[in-house]
Amino acid sequence: MMPAPSSFSRRNVLKLMGATSAALVTAPAFNLRAAEAAAPLQLKGRIKQGLCMGALRGIKDFDEICKICVRLGIKSIDFTGPKDWEKMKPYGLVGSLTRHEGMSIAKGFNRKENHAQHLVALRKAIEETSAAGFPNVICMSGNRAGMGDEEGLVNCVEGLKQIAAFAEEKKVNVVMELLNSKRNHKDYMCDHTAWGVEMCKRVGSERIKLLYDIYHMQIMEGDIIATIKESIKYIGHIHTAGVPGRHEIDDTQELFYPAIMRAIAESGYQGYVSHEYGPTRDAVASLEQAVRICDV
Repeated sequence: MMPAPSSFSRRNVLKLMGATSAALVTAPAFNLRAAEAAAPLQLKGRIKQGLCMGALRGIKDFDEICKICVRLGIKSIDFTGPKDWEKMKPYGLVGSLTRHEGMSIAKGFNRKENHAQHLVALRKAIEETSAAGFPNVICMSGNRAGMGDEEGLVNCVEGLKQIAAFAEEKKVNVVMELLNSKRNHKDYMCDHTAWGVEMCKRVGSERIKLLYDIYHMQIMEGDIIATIKESIKYIGHIHTAGVPGRHEIDDTQELFYPAIMRAIAESGYQGYVSHEYGPTRDAVASLEQAVRICDV
């Protein structure tokens, strides 16, 4: 890694973020016409940034959301479906993460009795996602509910092996999300990167990967940069949010996102990094700040 120039030192970046945060607190309400008239952000583009719509909380019109994405240089929107994709087409936006019908955080692939239902729905989602030319469908491990991690791992591998060849044929990643079981999703099984990586290795398909959520993994294990570098082969999608609280990724929280984004860019990762936080102030100004922070 090339050393950062002195003008981009940690102290200077934090000062810049702090100044931006202070300005955002008193920012006027979002004016869509003004935003449309503003020139698009000029970004380096080493990170393909995406949006989870909760980061634009309060903006209901989907066309408005698409216009904001285009102006901010955001390339994709997570958790969209075929009806949304038609609206996204004119804006050149990608549906970067698709849900399947009946998806459940608590009841996932770690129990064999859930396999049949999830596999039918997952197959349909993969078909639709592939036809649109989009990259990822999400799945979940499910909660432990007394089950040991090895048993759950074996069951997840058995279930995902049944869909892996179809995902390969359709060139779509099936990504299992890593979630924290400490604060937000009590008892969730896929709560450590090592467990998820082992699952991917045992399935043995280039299309079975992980959704690496930086917020969740900071809570569970920390060591974010080294873990991303070691596991990048098995990561198909990434989410951001600030710790603690799942809010902005600025200097109000403990992670230093410019360094994390540089590590991702230098790893050769080609997927999307989507912002999945809840804003505490003006949503559009906050999202613009997040985009700038991650544009390394």
